[in-house]
Amino acid sequence: MAVFVSSRLQKKLPHQQPAIPALVLLLFHLSLGFDPAHSTVNSSTSSTGDGGIYSSSQSWQKEKLNPSQNLTMSDVFIGSRCDIFSGHWVHDFSYPLYDWSKCPYIDGEFDCQKNGRPDSDYEKWRWKPRYCNIRRFNAVDMLQKLRGKTLMFVGDSLNRDQWQSMICLLHAALPQARTYYVSGDTLSTFKALDYGVSVSFYRAPYLVDMVTTTVQGQQKVVLRLDSAEINGRGWKGADILVFNSGHWWTHTGNLRGWDYMQEGNRFYTTMDQMVAYQKGMATWGNWIDSNIDPRRTKVFFRSFSPSHSSITNGGNCYSEKEPTAGSSYLGAYPPQFQVAERVVRSMRSPVSFLNITTLSLLRQDAHPSVYSNDLTVGQRKNPQRYADCSHWCLPGLPDIWNELLYSALFYV
Repeated sequence: MAVFVSSRLQKKLPHQQPAIPALVLLLFHLSLGFDPAHSTVNSSTSSTGDGGIYSSSQSWQKEKLNPSQNLTMSDVFIGSRCDIFSGHWVHDFSYPLYDWSKCPYIDGEFDCQKNGRPDSDYEKWRWKPRYCNIRRFNAVDMLQKLRGKTLMFVGDSLNRDQWQSMICLLHAALPQARTYYVSGDTLSTFKALDYGVSVSFYRAPYLVDMVTTTVQGQQKVVLRLDSAEINGRGWKGADILVFNSGHWWTHTGNLRGWDYMQEGNRFYTTMDQMVAYQKGMATWGNWIDSNIDPRRTKVFFRSFSPSHSSITNGGNCYSEKEPTAGSSYLGAYPPQFQVAERVVRSMRSPVSFLNITTLSLLRQDAHPSVYSNDLTVGQRKNPQRYADCSHWCLPGLPDIWNELLYSALFYV
């Protein structure tokens, strides 16, 4: 479940059993005595006999939340029935909100029109909440409200996708204004100089620290499940932080980027992926609780961005041209969603949970598929193997995520 009651809310709520997780944004002020790193883990470890290197047999288990914890937006914001994440997609020819050819900041892997995608209807869908309307993204209003502030996206390439969407949305209102842009390996930044606004992306796909260190006399890359101190130095000082993490935790082999996981003085060669993710997310939550002043910094966690690798047309998103009708997704729900919401639910700090998972699950049409710049002509002819069904075209779905972020920041 994605929804739960703060310990500060005393209202009794009716029993609900929705077919899919209810879609809400909550400001979590919770102290439930919940330890997300251990409460749902069956644990045992076995040593390889190599001086502190272990293979973990811990297993992650799904948790059934009490239906009495279900909560709607109107329960949190008195007088409002606006749950901005529950709704459906509406075709709207006034979208997209910017021209891809006039935004110089889009990475080639997201620039579907430049890469020859023959259709563009995927750009023309607006999210309509069930009981209300959200404000159309207004770049000038956003810049004025952010004047003198820093907005930072932190996470993996899906947050880079959202970051580039945001700077394209803002850039559309700044055709003659002074801007600054730099793209780095770890930190990339766009600045609207006339407003004093900085919009950055900090690359940290695991959120926790990944370091090169000596293990048994050899230099190895180690993912530190219990530390976010190094990455955290780059997050301090931001006025708004938007985090994500999830996809990299299921990578295998060379794609994962590390040789060992470390917790305390133990190094692990293997660990259940969701156990590791739960530990890493708990570390991130503890860092936020210990280092972020909620009076100065607003924190969001964007829920898991789904991929579409087993639907139709050979098992992926290739040639999909429109969203799934309705407001429900009946397929498998990614386990990363539940891990993240458990951690956010347990935190002392107020963190806003941007639940974009289900509305994105309905958008199998919005991926780059074979229209990214890193595929050869031969690879494009083999979409079953090479279609990118994880990232999103720009303009496209991440623009709607940012429209929801805009509403959540200033109008919900």
